[in-house]
Amino acid sequence: MEYLPAPAAPAQGHILCCQCGVPIPPNPANMCVGCLRAQVDITEGIPKQGTVHFCKQCERYLQPPGTWIQCALESRELLALCLKKIKASLSKVRLIDAGFIWTEPHSKRLKLKLTVQKEVINGAVLQQVFVVEYTVQSQMCEDCHRIEAKDFWKAVVQVRQKTVHKKTFYYLEQLILKHRLHQNTLRIKEIHDGLDFYYSSKQHAQKMVDFLQCTVPSRSKSSQRLISHDIHSNVYNYKSTFSVEIVPICKDNVVCLSPKLAQSLGNISQICVCMRVTSTIHLIDPRTLQIAEIDGNTYWRHPFNSLFHPKQLEEFIIMDINRVQEKKKGAGAGARSNKHTLAEAWVRKTSELDTDHQYFCCTHLGHILNPGDLVLGFDLANCNLNDEFANKMNPQHIPDVVLIKKSYDRSRRQRRRNWKLKELERDREGTDTDDERQYQDFLEDLEEDETIRKNVNIYRNADIPVESDTDDDGAPRISLAEMLEDLHISQDATGGEGAEMLT
Repeated sequence: MEYLPAPAAPAQGHILCCQCGVPIPPNPANMCVGCLRAQVDITEGIPKQGTVHFCKQCERYLQPPGTWIQCALESRELLALCLKKIKASLSKVRLIDAGFIWTEPHSKRLKLKLTVQKEVINGAVLQQVFVVEYTVQSQMCEDCHRIEAKDFWKAVVQVRQKTVHKKTFYYLEQLILKHRLHQNTLRIKEIHDGLDFYYSSKQHAQKMVDFLQCTVPSRSKSSQRLISHDIHSNVYNYKSTFSVEIVPICKDNVVCLSPKLAQSLGNISQICVCMRVTSTIHLIDPRTLQIAEIDGNTYWRHPFNSLFHPKQLEEFIIMDINRVQEKKKGAGAGARSNKHTLAEAWVRKTSELDTDHQYFCCTHLGHILNPGDLVLGFDLANCNLNDEFANKMNPQHIPDVVLIKKSYDRSRRQRRRNWKLKELERDREGTDTDDERQYQDFLEDLEEDETIRKNVNIYRNADIPVESDTDDDGAPRISLAEMLEDLHISQDATGGEGAEMLT
């Protein structure tokens, strides 16, 4: 009698799968992983395909119901946006891991690799990996629709300044960029004597007007025009216009104050130099170093004009200069500048070097001027002043020459300038060929005036190397500590091919 060998007993601690008979560790389902996956699909009910909407103009993705957000490719923000679209379906499983599978950026496809777990038959926990593919569809957002239409605006802010120089506008542009006040604008249009800002709501326009009144001395008025009226719902549609007029005084202007205003400012001289224009007009008396500030309300009550055009600046050479002690203050005199030095100078025009004609003047630039230096100034002795206050002044109180600023080699300063500014994107119409020269004047003002520089974001220009100070000609320069690094987003930062997702 022949005995057949008994079947091999399963290994100690193992059982046979009820489907295929393979020895497995005991589990509540009594099935191996392969059979369990064949019986149960834990990803059932989870969509494997989806759609995301992308605006080509502003490069933002739609987050339902109506929010558009900025997301870089393979970023955590974009991953969260994609997962929210299948959030309801994922409520029945446990999400373990999620990440992007690299796709060609122009393929209009986003692939997500998800790992989920779920408790299945008799308490067994099954883990599964699957891929969800999203199709990127183009859709223009509402903001870009308005920009493309160009006429879809509800309010406009018209900023004007009745001057030939745009120094104040260049300064205002940098303040708007720094405080990001241009984000809500639909369109910015540049015209001959100002800028127009278009907005989709009256509230955004009012916010800009409030900012301008706190930033530069100005006055404003508003009006509105009825566009349509629904008699059934009693809804009115208006277009609002805000007009903002900036005081017509710029940096380095020579002004003549009214006698009443000069007396109220601490008996300052009527002939003054404008040092800068911020939220107030900063004036200095070149003969006594007395300083004063005039806000917008004071100016409009006692208006005054600039005596000279910027192109009337003439070049002088310092023949002799003597620093003098500050003169004794008179009764009721105001504060004096501690950053300037009073000096008496003999100067001669560079256009009259073949003559012996010299001019005597008092200047507030004694701390930077030496014999032989070139300086820019205005000639009051040989000009015809057409000003109501200047014509009534005693001729003995009107100086022959008013020195404004030291002159340096402009081409050399421009060549070694290793910094730059950002500009507003705007539609230019009727631009003047003199704009480039005025912009260079503004850049030189930033180098010379630290007070204005503090309110402006200055970025380092990596294209121009940093020069040593051995060949320095004394021209003011901006230190590297005051510059910001310009941000450039590379492909590595957004997850290029083969790059790991940023966490």
